[in-house]
Amino acid sequence: MIRISEAIIVEGKYDKIKLSSIVDAVIIITNGFGIFKDSEKLELIRYYAKKTGIIILTDSDEAGRKIRGYIKSAVSDGKITNVYIPDIFGKEKRKIKPSAEGKLGVEGIDTSILLEAFKKSGITASEEKKTSDITKLTLYELGLSGTSNSRELRSRLQEKLGLPHQLSAGALIEVLCTMMDSSELKRITNQIKEENNGI
Repeated sequence: MIRISEAIIVEGKYDKIKLSSIVDAVIIITNGFGIFKDSEKLELIRYYAKKTGIIILTDSDEAGRKIRGYIKSAVSDGKITNVYIPDIFGKEKRKIKPSAEGKLGVEGIDTSILLEAFKKSGITASEEKKTSDITKLTLYELGLSGTSNSRELRSRLQEKLGLPHQLSAGALIEVLCTMMDSSELKRITNQIKEENNGI
């Protein structure tokens, strides 16, 4: 498994499952064309583009090209790397019939071909290895979820860290895990509480 510091954008959950078996990275799912109406997800993608850079890895069909084009036009600031998979005709095992264009998507591409696609795009393994112990329970224990003031406290935290404001608690956990561990989060959260009279 290789560690990649950039966030990887894929179309669906099966693409994410496939990719998770070969790379250690933040993987964001567009839910196909769902990204066109998902302002929270788009804000998260913009955040990662500025902070770590993003890798767009969509299928090689027309839908994949449209999604790729949309993300590229919607992200005006930050680093974008495009990883392209080759046109390979066939059918994914879980599907009854091939896609409209008859090409394999990210989930159906052989692991070695996927790794080669990353290499061709100049993506190499990152030396840094970040492990974080932040969970839903961590947020609850720090008052970032489950209390009447949680929303305001989360909002102050996101503002302090320069994060998008429209993040759900789940999306916030994913982002925080790429930035810090629970002790660092506790320190920052306590600091915010002190600055704001114990929110």
